[in-house]
Amino acid sequence: MMVYLDNNATTALDPGVADKMAGYLREHFGNPSSLYPIGRQAKEMLNEAREHVARALGTTKSEIFFTGSGTEADNQAILGVLDAAPDKREFVTSTIEHPAVQETGVYLEAKGYRVTYVPVDKFGVIDLDALRDALTPQTALVSVMFANNEIGTIQPIEEIVRIAHDKGVLVHTDAVQAFGKLAFSTEELGVDLLSVSSHKIYGPKGVGALFIRKGTPIRPFLHGGHQERGLRAGTENTVGIVGFGEAARILPEKFPQDKVRIDALAARLRAGIGAIPKVHFNGHPETRIKSTLSCSFLGLESEAVLLSLATKEIYVSTGSACSEDADEVSHVLLAIGLRPEIARSTVRMSLGRFNTDADIDIVLRELPDVVAKLRKISAFDPDDLD
Repeated sequence: MMVYLDNNATTALDPGVADKMAGYLREHFGNPSSLYPIGRQAKEMLNEAREHVARALGTTKSEIFFTGSGTEADNQAILGVLDAAPDKREFVTSTIEHPAVQETGVYLEAKGYRVTYVPVDKFGVIDLDALRDALTPQTALVSVMFANNEIGTIQPIEEIVRIAHDKGVLVHTDAVQAFGKLAFSTEELGVDLLSVSSHKIYGPKGVGALFIRKGTPIRPFLHGGHQERGLRAGTENTVGIVGFGEAARILPEKFPQDKVRIDALAARLRAGIGAIPKVHFNGHPETRIKSTLSCSFLGLESEAVLLSLATKEIYVSTGSACSEDADEVSHVLLAIGLRPEIARSTVRMSLGRFNTDADIDIVLRELPDVVAKLRKISAFDPDDLD
């Protein structure tokens, strides 16, 4: 029996979403930019999906723009706002952002922008005083993720917005990991821009969305046709958008029971892992996405734990997101103050809609034995890392 505990990386397609997409693929193929009936039908379905995403985010469909991914939405937000403010050459973010934001910061530095990376505390919470000090009249945008993809820590976005807006600075948040796991609305948060992704809420891959508050100055960074009201050129991935819309439509229906059940499963998993000697949990103890567990197994290499669990069809991820380089250490874990050897011992487990009590039973039965066997052959003494 497969146990999938990597829902922060991607979620399985909800059956209702798969059915909706299959129906579209069988019956529709029109280009939504075409004026004849089959094109208009595609356009109507695209706008229906836009309405579902807007409702799930607590906004209007005129403020939702579809993209090819959460990464693209982040890039559109950051590069689009900076391009619309050529007299402002400063960008502020945090030290624990997703690579979609972090690497965009690196790109901007190469283009001559001043980029400030605001530090976080040992739990991954941004230093608000340092943020306040980083803002100047030349700052065009602040981008801070809502919930961290590796450790689950939730940032005080409303306070960040207040600080930035007091100085006339726009705010973007990458809410990819928060969408579907936290109850929020764009109105409550007060952000000017917000990114989300379909495949984190049981929809298809290859589709994202960007909320842009009405009146926010922004320019496109993809140039071509008039799609997405001139902001995002290129024929829309209509079937993917339809699937995203359906995932967003059913999200409010399933969210309350999903959250209670998943949080309970995560609490049980955390308690069981906590009984294993020499395990350290990362992230805020309370203000975090409960379904995200970042666990450092002192004295072990995370890849060894991951591969040993994979032989038992238990699938987790390492603390270093999206990296094939075994020597690369997660920038998030280093930013919260972990020593490199502890960061390299970190495994992330993330639960979702389709996890069950049986999954937790299997993990808690197999994991202690895996850890004990690996420690017997490890070159590291976990006592030296406590």
